[in-house]
Amino acid sequence: MYARPYNPRRPVVCFDEKSLQLLAHSRPEHLLKSGHPRRQDYEYVRQGTRNIFVFVEPKAGQRQVLVTRHRKKEDFAKAIRYLADVMHPAAEHIELVLDNLNTHTVETLIEIYGKAEADRLLSRITFHYTPLHASWVNIAEIELSVMTEQCLDRRLADDWTLWTELMAWEAPRNRKAVPIQWSFNWKRAKRMFIKDDLQVQAEATMQN
Repeated sequence: MYARPYNPRRPVVCFDEKSLQLLAHSRPEHLLKSGHPRRQDYEYVRQGTRNIFVFVEPKAGQRQVLVTRHRKKEDFAKAIRYLADVMHPAAEHIELVLDNLNTHTVETLIEIYGKAEADRLLSRITFHYTPLHASWVNIAEIELSVMTEQCLDRRLADDWTLWTELMAWEAPRNRKAVPIQWSFNWKRAKRMFIKDDLQVQAEATMQN
């Protein structure tokens, strides 16, 4: 799917999530002279956790971040509805790449919304799961790593600070709209998986 030409009517969207613990300083930071790092006490105050969803369109160079208080079935279902009805209301169909987390299922949508609404959403969205132990082929997972390094690499004490940091990170990246160049193509994947299969067969033969 990453090799397909960009089609806004049938976008390929990658989806992933991560938990973040909000931490406040137990004592004020000490600001030093210019050119010196600030100092902070090793103790901190836990302020609860938040869940961060991220949607990434590799070909469009766009991403959308959502923050929820939990990572439950309800939160996943709301995120999927948001994708269909808010992010891409005019799309004919959405190809969604996601991992195998136990909440990422059709059954979750049916349980939360009922079969009629789940069918409506699934008539416009197809789930494409990454292989087991290969979630790294999900571009959203890579984008989460970039986001963590660039704007979540310090203590964030509250929802307002978290949101402002995420929006300050998201907006300029979307304005540039630089497509994500995925170099791991299907030919390389095929060679790798064939090699893995042969290794598994060889190990099985040795055990027998």
